[in-house]
Amino acid sequence: MTWKELLGNGRVWTGRKAKRPWRERRWETIRRIGGKKGTKRSLLVDGRGAPLSLIVAGANRHDVKLLGLTLDAIVVKRPKPTRRRPQHLCVDKGYAGKAAEKQMRDRGYTPHVPAKGTLKAARHRPRGKARRWVVERTHSWMNNFRKLRVRYEKKAANFEGLLHLATALICWRM
Repeated sequence: MTWKELLGNGRVWTGRKAKRPWRERRWETIRRIGGKKGTKRSLLVDGRGAPLSLIVAGANRHDVKLLGLTLDAIVVKRPKPTRRRPQHLCVDKGYAGKAAEKQMRDRGYTPHVPAKGTLKAARHRPRGKARRWVVERTHSWMNNFRKLRVRYEKKAANFEGLLHLATALICWRM
């Protein structure tokens, strides 16, 4: 295509008429209607990072609403909590609240939830270190499977099957 075949007569417009009417408005961000897109994985792991429970839900669901489902979906039989050996559950600040604490205590766990608004130095325990990073490491191991990094599957059952296969491979490698 040559310049003669292009639209227009070759003049360059300057002045008031050169401004486009749609550029007079400032660019605004468009609010999304309906909520957050994506998938959330609610994962429960043991002290070494081996996955014990996995729940898949929409990204617009809060973590506390998935807590009971995640604790009930444990695939390994758990030892009975005793006075000498209680079952501890380390969670992050998103699970702070009476409803989440009640769900954990009803299932026999001793919850360890950092209080909201406290600094990291203020909640330092000299005896033991909080092990919430183990869950993040397991999520990172799951992201090493390229098929799981971005969800392309339409059906949740297919995606959940791939996640269960990844958790089985993670356990086998341990």
